[in-house]
Amino acid sequence: MNQINVGKLSIAEPLHRLVSEKVCPGTDVTPEHFFIELEKIIADFAPRIKTHLATRDAIQEKVDHWHKDNKSFDAGNYKDYLQSINYIEPDVAPFTISTSNVDPEIATIAGAQLVVPLDNARFVLNAANARWGSLYDALYGTDVIPEDGGAERAGGYNAKRGEKVVAYTRKFLDQHFPLAAGSHSSATTYKIEGDALEVITNAGTTTLSDQSQLKGYTGDSASPDKILLCKNSLHLEMNFDASHPIGITDPASLSDVQLESAISTIMDCEDSVASVDVEDKCQVYSNWLGLMQGNLKSSFSKGGKTVDRVLAHDRTYTSTNGDTLTLPGRSVLLVRNVGSQCEVDAITYEGKPVPETLIDAMVTSLCAKHELQGNHNGFSNSRTGSVYIVKPKMHGSEEVALAVELFDRVEQALSLKKNTLKMGIMDEERRTTVNLKNCINAASERVVFINTGFLDRTGDDIHTSMEAGAMLPKAEIKEAKWLQAYEDNNVDCGLACGLQGKAQIGKGMWAIPDEMAAMLKAKITHPQQGGSTAWVPSPTAATLHATHYFELNVKKRQDEIKSRTAASIDDIITIPLLNRNLSDEEIKNELDNNVQGILGYVARWVGQGIGCSKVPDINNVGLMEDCATLRISSQHIANWLHHGILSEDEVVESMKRLAVTVDEQNKHDANYAPMSPDFENSITFQASLDLALKGRIQPNGYTEFILYERRQQVKSA
Repeated sequence: MNQINVGKLSIAEPLHRLVSEKVCPGTDVTPEHFFIELEKIIADFAPRIKTHLATRDAIQEKVDHWHKDNKSFDAGNYKDYLQSINYIEPDVAPFTISTSNVDPEIATIAGAQLVVPLDNARFVLNAANARWGSLYDALYGTDVIPEDGGAERAGGYNAKRGEKVVAYTRKFLDQHFPLAAGSHSSATTYKIEGDALEVITNAGTTTLSDQSQLKGYTGDSASPDKILLCKNSLHLEMNFDASHPIGITDPASLSDVQLESAISTIMDCEDSVASVDVEDKCQVYSNWLGLMQGNLKSSFSKGGKTVDRVLAHDRTYTSTNGDTLTLPGRSVLLVRNVGSQCEVDAITYEGKPVPETLIDAMVTSLCAKHELQGNHNGFSNSRTGSVYIVKPKMHGSEEVALAVELFDRVEQALSLKKNTLKMGIMDEERRTTVNLKNCINAASERVVFINTGFLDRTGDDIHTSMEAGAMLPKAEIKEAKWLQAYEDNNVDCGLACGLQGKAQIGKGMWAIPDEMAAMLKAKITHPQQGGSTAWVPSPTAATLHATHYFELNVKKRQDEIKSRTAASIDDIITIPLLNRNLSDEEIKNELDNNVQGILGYVARWVGQGIGCSKVPDINNVGLMEDCATLRISSQHIANWLHHGILSEDEVVESMKRLAVTVDEQNKHDANYAPMSPDFENSITFQASLDLALKGRIQPNGYTEFILYERRQQVKSA
């Protein structure tokens, strides 16, 4: 591939062309200036990043040696040792973050958050437009509505199922927007009288119990097309259309109910994408640029016709005082850059690959400058002039401080106001968890987001404590003492540091996209735990999870949590060690479960370049998986191998046996490359085997080093 040389940089021609011809024009940054400044940043930060990576390895080596020398584990001595090597840092003095110019979707509105791979334009647009979602559609198309009594989903429109959807929705309206008398289920007419909502029911005329919930309408006040209601800063839109197939059967002509759903969305360059070279990076950057310029489009065939997917427009209403009220039609977008451990050859410095995160920081920020300068075709993202960048896989406050310094330099290079670049801190590494207050303090002028994530965090826990002993089965790790302390600590630290009203406190992903009824029962715990946002795998899941934020006022819940005793670091560093003998069947089932997840995911990541997909598990249940899932599974196998619970032969046998199963599960995918029977020459099979057998020696247990190498082999082949 042709290279363009700028100073000591060699830039792959496609990336140079993208930046020069697409990203720079329309800003006041010339290509020459961009690459000169990028060279300076790489020259300064690349060696410092390597120093931090070496520090990670050195600390891990010290922890390993301590465990080897202390087979009789003592929790107090363990904590003292972690403090002595600065694994646990001395706490900073109490402080309050000073982040400013934060959009309300990040600062004050509690709601669902989507995460979507930025390399797929269609998914990206679906996610950006998931700010609003049909409750009718979400209920009709999922298992939230049972299929008994003739209410099956299959086939054309099922009127019996539709009736159940309407009944569920009316109950939802009664719960959150109650009438002064009677029920929405008996309503026949909705109209606006002055600044109030008037509802005619079978029992007479009534109004909302709380008229302040009415925010606006469209159309004729005597017969509105839409009525806008609000609770807990989230809006609900009632749609009326007597000609609609649903509205024509409804006494009040109510054809749909739409909820504000994905208030924010993380556009992901990291765990959910399989981006390993300049071609992949250009696709990621082009999609982000299209979002920031407001012109991203995805065309696809549906029903024999070409459909163009574009960004949704804002929504306009007549407010109760007669003014025009405009609400955003799209999620507020954050972009997650790659972690500092990854390198890519899209740019080399003095002939060597550079940390991918440095390129991400410069390119994604310059793309966002279009939006900041108003070059967004009417599709603005931040109304406060901020760019939201999520930084993953940072270990401790010194790495956060380096990221803050990087943001300073990028702002200077691109002539952005100081603190334009806001930072999301992923609380997904153990050394960040135990030093979370210090990490937040290091970014106190920029932090807009902290969150928890079981998968990466558990993978790091297993790797960090690899020498301590064999770990519990994964399902039991979820019930171990450390996990609840970890979840509580994230909220406790966030509130103590003043994130309430200024930044998001986030919770993890629901990974079973086909089981929405179970999600509705389980995911209410996230706002109950004090999370102002939580991750969901699809726009439909965002709409259903939004109902939890109508139900619970997160600010009030956070106020209650402030008075509790903070989570204990002692509990957080409690290692989930196996404390009983396992049967042969338990061992086999755990191994097979881990192997199935690895094979199913790697076959798509390495074989097809799909970084996030619904992978059937050992029970054929589709799980939404990304690199975090892979990390925990590979580390768990590596741990049991290291401590003799498994043998290498058993791992290889399970891999070969389940590769046949995975091949069968994917037999209808024309782009799928089977792993069996030629295991030796299957790159995807060998990648899966590497992840398990070489997991212990991967820095921090990360999977990217193996994945990148194997994916590049597939692409070059």
